[in-house]
Amino acid sequence: MRFAVISDVHGNVDALRAVLDDMEKLKVPEFINLGDHLSGPLSAAETADLLMSCAMPSIRGNCDRELVETPRGQLELSDSQALAQLSKRHLDWLRAQPATRVFRDDVLMCHGTPNTDMDYWLDQVQPGGHVTIAALEMIRAKVAGLPQSLMLCGHSHLPRAVQVPDGPLIVNPGSVGLPAYEAGSYVIITGSPHARYAIIERSERQWDVTFRLVPYDTAKMAALAEERGRPEWARAIRTGWI
Repeated sequence: MRFAVISDVHGNVDALRAVLDDMEKLKVPEFINLGDHLSGPLSAAETADLLMSCAMPSIRGNCDRELVETPRGQLELSDSQALAQLSKRHLDWLRAQPATRVFRDDVLMCHGTPNTDMDYWLDQVQPGGHVTIAALEMIRAKVAGLPQSLMLCGHSHLPRAVQVPDGPLIVNPGSVGLPAYEAGSYVIITGSPHARYAIIERSERQWDVTFRLVPYDTAKMAALAEERGRPEWARAIRTGWI
């Protein structure tokens, strides 16, 4: 079994194309998608069209859920900017995505954790806003007796893999389209503008994980963010910093 995992595209269609091209170059036969597909000031409709054209198991993220469940006037700015670009068929596609799903019997797909799309699984915000790896017992508790040997999550945008002793391997592939962002009192920073994803292969009941950082021309997406009044998105896309 060999496949790629993407997450948190956030409407960055140029980053998504770069990742898909990289998969093709490496002859990765299929990919799965962990959600937060469209939210942001970038190219939501074009991204939706591209994702909808791909045969891939997919789930929804917190932003996808908010796009289809939150009244228009109560949406956060990034969700509102995406919604303005989307048609009914795009929203119907989002509504059809489950919160979690199992891929090939032994791979659990979730956006945040198996129980919520709003929590980080492998990362923890410390007092003062510093983000670190979560404590092992916190990570282990969210496994909650689930049987899969590989569990996949997104949401934090930070690539990370944790092997739970006598438990599953948990992998976050990082974000395809948004390498840094501000969330209330803290920021998430990867420090580079690359589009991120992971390639996973199973051999003799062991999981082999390769994190990919794919360079692409960020100019168009950064300019689009600036045109739409989001300089923080433009800087994040260009540099991986806030």
